[in-house]
Amino acid sequence: MSSPQDRRSVVTGIGVVAPNGTTAEAFWKATKEGINVLDLVSREGCEHLPLRVAGEVRGFDPAQVIEERYLVQTDRFTHFAMAAAVEALDDARLGSAGDPTSPFAVGVVTAAGSGGGEFGQRELQRLWGQGSHYVGPYQSIAWFYAASTGQISIRGAFKGPCSVVASDEAGGLDALAQAGRSIRRGTDAVVVGAAEAPLAPYSVVCQLGYEELSRSGDPARAYLPFTADACGFVPAEGGAMLVIEEEAVARRRGAQSRAAVSGHAATFTGASAWEGSREGLAQAIRGALEDAGCAPDEIDVVFADALGVPESDRAEALAIADALGRHARCVPVTAPKTGTGRAYCGAPVLDAVAAVHALEHGVVPPTPGVLDICHDLDVVTGCARPAELRSALVLSRGLMGSNAALVLRHSTDSPS
Repeated sequence: MSSPQDRRSVVTGIGVVAPNGTTAEAFWKATKEGINVLDLVSREGCEHLPLRVAGEVRGFDPAQVIEERYLVQTDRFTHFAMAAAVEALDDARLGSAGDPTSPFAVGVVTAAGSGGGEFGQRELQRLWGQGSHYVGPYQSIAWFYAASTGQISIRGAFKGPCSVVASDEAGGLDALAQAGRSIRRGTDAVVVGAAEAPLAPYSVVCQLGYEELSRSGDPARAYLPFTADACGFVPAEGGAMLVIEEEAVARRRGAQSRAAVSGHAATFTGASAWEGSREGLAQAIRGALEDAGCAPDEIDVVFADALGVPESDRAEALAIADALGRHARCVPVTAPKTGTGRAYCGAPVLDAVAAVHALEHGVVPPTPGVLDICHDLDVVTGCARPAELRSALVLSRGLMGSNAALVLRHSTDSPS
């Protein structure tokens, strides 16, 4: 076995279930074109709630890719994760069950912030409306944060290191980092990512305490980070799963290396005033650059956290300037999530997927709906921008105070 220092992580498979596309190809096409799919909430039971606009996944049928025995014991957030995992494994040419001769070579890591609210609400209604004998046995596991990791590993017979990051938004990037650590410790491949389903009535009510949540009823104006009209964020469901492999292992089996996962760092500044996230996010960026062996001026695009709260947006803009120095004024910054909403832990993983595609295609996707920027950032608006991209920086912050940064490199630019 090679030493941990010699074991590098590369992306070989991608799967997506998002408001703007239920495959990776559809997601990237809509993202590149800057399509905004935010709309009025249509979920039954949410009509009277103050959350008016969200990013819903519509036209998704999990029964097309997931067996009935798994569907009946899982929540919508796990349906998203399992469907995305199927696509990612197929994209990596591992197959849904991996290599049956090496079951311990593949692990699973997911991140989750909200858990299975829809399944839990249904069972609680049965409990209080009909009695305990009407509550199904799967209530004990379907809501749980680790459900997606468990079901993906069971379905694929993956017996390598499995874990869950139960966190706020930044946990999506932390899951990718955890996958990288497993690779360095000897695991050949990890199915990793996050998906959320926070739009059932029970879940929406739990979010109404967030001061940062947009209450706007206009889909075109509800989520406008980095502008004078910023009024909060729009929540979304969906997410993405990736297959991360050790580079030499992937090369031996002829798998395509789509990008290298080169660096990560995380900090915690607490759920206080958003101004405090400036220092923490800047430190996370510096740590990720150091981990990747990447100079600030080597970053070719930044996928911003873009919360859409004036104080938060200002803190992020200053953090980017603090960490990247003069280069911050000329590096393209984008936030494709303004067209889909923030899928909590799934949001930064979707950004990472968009970054991989951007590196592959040499184009920076736009920030849908955002035009007049009021911060000193080169935010890509309107149309996608062609660019020579070798390294991408993905940022994420959580409502509870987590900060994370991830560096992805073009597959041909991983340090040797």
